Amino acid sequence: MDVYVSIVRFFQEGGAFMYPIMVVLAGGVAIALERYIYLTISKRSTNKLWSQLLPLFNKGDFQRAMDVASSSRHAIGKVLAYGLGRTKSARRREDIESALEEGMMEIIPRLERRTHYLATFANIATLLGLLGTIIGLIQAFTAVSNADPSQKADLLSSSISVAMNTTAFGLMVAIPLLLFYTVLQTKTTEIVDSLEMATVKFVNIITARVGKSE
Repeated sequence: MDVYVSIVRFFQEGGAFMYPIMVVLAGGVAIALERYIYLTISKRSTNKLWSQLLPLFNKGDFQRAMDVASSSRHAIGKVLAYGLGRTKSARRREDIESALEEGMMEIIPRLERRTHYLATFANIATLLGLLGTIIGLIQAFTAVSNADPSQKADLLSSSISVAMNTTAFGLMVAIPLLLFYTVLQTKTTEIVDSLEMATVKFVNIITARVGKSE
């Protein structure tokens, strides 16, 4: 109970700038949770779908692989569908690679969507905290200038401690948001790397089968 009271007092003493920082926190947490869930599902689905498609590629059953990839809404299905759709008409390895790159250009922005907002929100929270502190200090010095000389020291120290609350809260919001941003960037990179690995293996399998048929 004492902790709750301390948190409420800390927030109330911070002034009006505590509220926009809280809004930034709420928005950042919402984006972080949504992106984390989305990327986690994407990573699992990528591994699962690849384990289904790889045996079909090895058997040369590209029509069945095309049906599976086209019916999937996941990233790897979309990318490989581009390459599978080009296998019949492509004359060179570069044609298939170009089709896969086109698929990657469509998918990667979906994986990175909204993640960059976390870094922006972290900066906004820090700046709002500093702005709140500066305004609080201006108000504190203005109030102290009209106070009784014997009370100036105590009044100034208490006013400064209150004004610093917004900076502290801004940093408490910014640091976790930056950590969330780093985690999501890492997960996105892992998914993109797995997609690139899958496309390279797919092209190698196609090239090897074409070479055998010739």
